[in-house]
Amino acid sequence: MADKGSKVGSNVGGAWYVDTNCINCNLCVTTAPDNFKTNDDEGFAYVFKQPANGDELAQCEEAMGSCPVEAIGNDGD
Repeated sequence: MADKGSKVGSNVGGAWYVDTNCINCNLCVTTAPDNFKTNDDEGFAYVFKQPANGDELAQCEEAMGSCPVEAIGNDGD
């Protein structure tokens, strides 16, 4: 489970985030490209836009469920 105390700094504010356990596998970017980007220089993905509709929310939930290191979180804020 993602740790909201270890969020990467590039995440935008909101419920969805990526933590420092990210291995930059690019799965979330492929699954939810409207919400996730990668920072190749620092070696992690991050949420650049919170989900704004049902389709984006479903894609983010799929990305979270598929993340191999459980680095994607939704703290409900």
